[in-house]
This record gives sequence, C-alpha cells and structure tokens, in this order.
Amino acid sequence: MKITLVRHAMTEANFLDLCQGLKNNPLNEDGRRRCLKLKEQLRNKHYDYCYMSPLLRCVETAIILVGDRVETIPDKRLIERDLGEFEGMPRKFYDSRKYWNYEENISDRGVEPVKDLFARCDEFLQYIKEKHKNQDILIVTHGSPCRALRHLLLSHDLTSNLLDKDIDNLYCEEFEIKD
Repeated sequence: MKITLVRHAMTEANFLDLCQGLKNNPLNEDGRRRCLKLKEQLRNKHYDYCYMSPLLRCVETAIILVGDRVETIPDKRLIERDLGEFEGMPRKFYDSRKYWNYEENISDRGVEPVKDLFARCDEFLQYIKEKHKNQDILIVTHGSPCRALRHLLLSHDLTSNLLDKDIDNLYCEEFEIKD
C-alpha cells in the first residue's frame, strides 16, 4: 500500500500568513497555478482513491490534482485543526511550540488538543489501512493533519519535536506501508 500526503494549495489567508483553521477559504490564483504544476508531476502516478478534507481548499486541490480520474471521498477526520480564537489572526500570535507539545496537550483559547488531532488522524489511518489493503491512496488535507499523519506513518515518538519538518502548501510525500 502506498499513501501520498498532500497539503492543499495556497489560499489568500496563507499568503497573508493568517491562522486558518476551520474557515472555509478557497484557493487563490497562485495556489491554483502551483497546483497545476503538482498535477503534472503526479500525472503518471496511480491512485485507487483520493480522500480529502471536506473544506473547500482541499476539495479544490484534490479536483485539480486528480479530476474525475480517481474517486474523491470527503472525510471529516481530515479537517484542519480547530485554532479557536486564533482563527484569522496573524500566525505570529499563535505559539506553535505550546500547542504542538504532545505531553502538555494544551487546549486553551479554543485550540483543539493535539492528542485529539492525533487520535482522529490515527483512526483515519487504521480505517484506510483496513479498507484499502494493497491499494494506493492520495490524501489531500491541511497542515496540521499532514503533520500528524506523517508522524504516525513514520512511527515517530510523539513526545519528541512534532515541528521538526515544515509542511508548506502543496507539501507532497509518499509512504510505503508494509502489511
């Protein structure tokens, strides 16, 4: 089984460096252009299914990447992390180290606890591993679920630095899953 993780293309909120949690923002023109370039890079890749967050920026990204050649399936477990009061604020006010500390699991100001994010991502992974054995799956989601899924797929120690890799717009990484 192969799993390919993709973070959605750029939105205006990404461009302005604003926190973007559950807000349903569309891609901006630059995001759509760059997504078409990634589509070209992936055009010879085979996917049996494409799972995506139901938020518009992921749906748009998935449709650009695979169009109607692959069945797309929205899944709420892939939705972005709820950033509570930080939604729409400049990212400089959001303390990533604080909210990505697995042991402390801080959830003040309405931020979804990091353990809850990992739990729903792990539940999703177990589901697709069981349902899609020996199939190739494309997952189009957001920065936080991409980060959580990546750590889970690599079996990382969740008490280590969870911010060890940048997950930029259109981050794309493939994982080979052994049975």
